[in-house]
Amino acid sequence: MKNFKALLLPFLATSLLLGSSLSEKAKKNGLLPIPNDPLELAKLIDPHGVITPKRVALGKQLYFEPRLSKSSLISCNWCHNLGLGGVDGVAKAIGHQWSGNPMHLNSPTVYNAVFAKRQFWDGRSPSLEDQAMGPIQAGVEMAAPKEMVEKRINSIPEYVASFKSAYGENVTIDFEKIASTIAIFERTLITPSRYDDFLNGNEDALTDAEKEGLETFIDKGCITCHNGIALGGEMQLFELHDKYKYRDVGGFHGDAQGRVKVPTLRNITETAPYFHNGMIWDLRQAIKEMSHVQMSYKATKKSKGDGFNITVNEIALTERDIDKIMDFFKALEGRKPKIIYPQLPKSTQATIKPDEK
Repeated sequence: MKNFKALLLPFLATSLLLGSSLSEKAKKNGLLPIPNDPLELAKLIDPHGVITPKRVALGKQLYFEPRLSKSSLISCNWCHNLGLGGVDGVAKAIGHQWSGNPMHLNSPTVYNAVFAKRQFWDGRSPSLEDQAMGPIQAGVEMAAPKEMVEKRINSIPEYVASFKSAYGENVTIDFEKIASTIAIFERTLITPSRYDDFLNGNEDALTDAEKEGLETFIDKGCITCHNGIALGGEMQLFELHDKYKYRDVGGFHGDAQGRVKVPTLRNITETAPYFHNGMIWDLRQAIKEMSHVQMSYKATKKSKGDGFNITVNEIALTERDIDKIMDFFKALEGRKPKIIYPQLPKSTQATIKPDEK
C-alpha cells in the first residue's frame, strides 16, 4: 500500500498542477468567476446599495405581476420564465394579443443578466433598471402605458403599503420606481456553477472532460466574445467570417455598427433555441454555426508604410472540439435561487380593468 501511494503521489501532483494552471490560464484570458465572497459579490450586483430584503420581495411580486400588462395577462415571467432557465422556450418572443416579435427576436435569459454590460440584442439599455421599462410599454410585449401601470399599482392598498415599507413613507410610486424595483429582484437572480467553483479554487469541481473542454474553449478563441463573469454580455461585431445561416429571419442584423449583444453562455444547455432569432434548437449545431460565422483575428503593423496587415485565423472546430466544448458547457449549469411563486394582492374597484385591444 505504501509503495502504491508513493507511485500515485506524482500523478496526483501533476493533476493538481494542471488544474491550477488551467484556472490561471482562464483568468488570464478574461474568464472570471462569480465571487464566492459575499462582500465581493455585493459590489458587483449592488454597487449603489439599493438591495434590501423588502425591496427584493416587492420586486419579486412585480416580476410575476400580470396586471403590469395592458391585458392583465402578461408578466415579466411570461418571457423570462424562472422555471425554464429564465427564457420562454420559443424562437420568437410572444406578447400582447399573441403578437410575435416583429423582428423575430428571441427572449434572452434573465438569470445572471446583472453581469451583462448591455441589455437587449442591440445593446440600447445600459442597466437592468432601464431595460425593465421597455417591455412593459412595448406594443408587442406588455403594451401598457406608464400612466396605466402607475394607476393600477397605486389603486392596490397592499402594494402602496409595501412600497412605503420598502422605501419610506414619502415614496413616489411612479413608473420608474416600479421598474427599478423589478430590477432589484432581477439583480439577485444569479446562478453560481461548478465552473465558478473551479475558478474560485476548487480543482475537483470539474471533470477531466470538462477541463479539457474549457481549455479548448480558450484555445479556439471562443473567449474573444464570451468572457468576463457573464461569459458574454457585451456588444461585438457579428458575421466576421461568413453570413449567419438564418440572418434574414426577422431582418435584425445588429446595431448601427453591425454589433450584436453577445449572449451569456451560463446555463446554455437550458436556454434553447439559440441566436438572436432563435432559429437553431440544437446546441451542437449552434456551436458549429458559430465556428464559421465568427473568426479570431489579429492585426500586425506593416513592415513598410502606414497601416496594418490583417492576419485572419479561422476558428476551425473539429467534431472532437465540439464534443469537448459541449462537455464544458455542462459545467455552466448553475445553482438557481429557490423561487416560490408569490401571492399577489387583490385588485380594487379603482384598479383599471384589463384591456385586450
